[in-house]
Amino acid sequence: MNVVLSGGEARGRATAPPSKSMTHRALILSALAEGKSLIESPLKSDDTEATSKILKQLGVGVAEGTDSWLVEGGSMRAPVNDLYCGESGTTLRLMTAVCALVEGKCRLSAGKSLNMRPIEPLLDALKRLGVLGECTDGRPPLTIHGTGVIRGGSTEIRGDVSSQFLSALLIASPLAKGLVTVRLTTALESKPYVAMTLDAMRLFGVELDASPDSRVFQIPVKPYEPAKIVVEGDWSSAAYPLAAGALCGRVSVNRLDTESSQADRRIVEILKSMGARVTGMRGDVTVRPFKLRAVDLDLSDCPDLFPVVSALCAVAEGESRLTGLSRLRFKESDRVEAMAEGLTRMGVKVNMGDGAMSIRGGRVRGAVVDPHGDHRIAMALAVLSLAAVGETTIKDAECVSKSYPGFWRDFERIGINVRRING
Repeated sequence: MNVVLSGGEARGRATAPPSKSMTHRALILSALAEGKSLIESPLKSDDTEATSKILKQLGVGVAEGTDSWLVEGGSMRAPVNDLYCGESGTTLRLMTAVCALVEGKCRLSAGKSLNMRPIEPLLDALKRLGVLGECTDGRPPLTIHGTGVIRGGSTEIRGDVSSQFLSALLIASPLAKGLVTVRLTTALESKPYVAMTLDAMRLFGVELDASPDSRVFQIPVKPYEPAKIVVEGDWSSAAYPLAAGALCGRVSVNRLDTESSQADRRIVEILKSMGARVTGMRGDVTVRPFKLRAVDLDLSDCPDLFPVVSALCAVAEGESRLTGLSRLRFKESDRVEAMAEGLTRMGVKVNMGDGAMSIRGGRVRGAVVDPHGDHRIAMALAVLSLAAVGETTIKDAECVSKSYPGFWRDFERIGINVRRING
């Protein structure tokens, strides 16, 4: 499906979809807890469905209702077939460690782009804890030969490749035979995502010790307890309608926790720094446009904001510089290259360097753009189309279902004309 957008004024109210990151964590921790857990307001998307299906293959009871999921965990068995992660990196990384707790062989496979992303650092870290894992060329598919328990001890891993590697080790380690110590060999990037993991573990009864510099983590042996968890709104998804409000009109997004540990809560700070008028009260955030100005930002702790922030920079006065982008080369697409291509097609001057991008703001024109199957690129270019002269066609527009299935519906709700073309 292609979508054609012709600009217009964004005005209205949207509800933030539930957090994808927290839904993944809630599902997996519920599966590891002995007994029944209730997840209220979970996100149902391509990625979270991948996690749910894999847990079911491992023998976990997941009853999916309309607004809540009941998960009966505590025991898992080796699957009959491959565990297919789709294009969900979170599913692949977290479940790789969880499969070490399954007695028997688990083979995890993935979609085309995810098969190009590294997994060997996590397998090496698990090996130091007594877990045997195999892959080819350091990438999926991979096989975990589980013994039903992790030995425990000390391991190490880089902190600047993927925070999900660390989250995977943290989530599985409380069920090890003995205390687990995880040391990072580099500074940790995307710290808020690890903070979210720690928050989720705490809800299921497990606390752990971390050094002040977040370089050493000690995880005690402790069973997870069943829990009831309400999934908060997703700041990553909310960033798009909020950015639309900054470009043209007035948009409010509700169901947002301004004290959340989510990395992408930083979108509020970024919008303010660019000159947008931002107000918030009781879970609502409202954004109104003003003349946007260029910024110099390090996005290493919130890389998922790069596409939408670069769209804002495309219309901001002056030249913006975005850094901390190195890991974006290994997302659903080469996110830096894909965004640069889309911006260039829309008449924006872009220069790329080592983990950085410079964007000269100015006049934007409509174009036919290809998000390369990347949900965040599609949504960011949709936002930018609101400021463009002429129509913008976004190819493969259904890719937004990876994280925000209701995106095009919500775009219409805030007054944007969305024309769908099949084929």
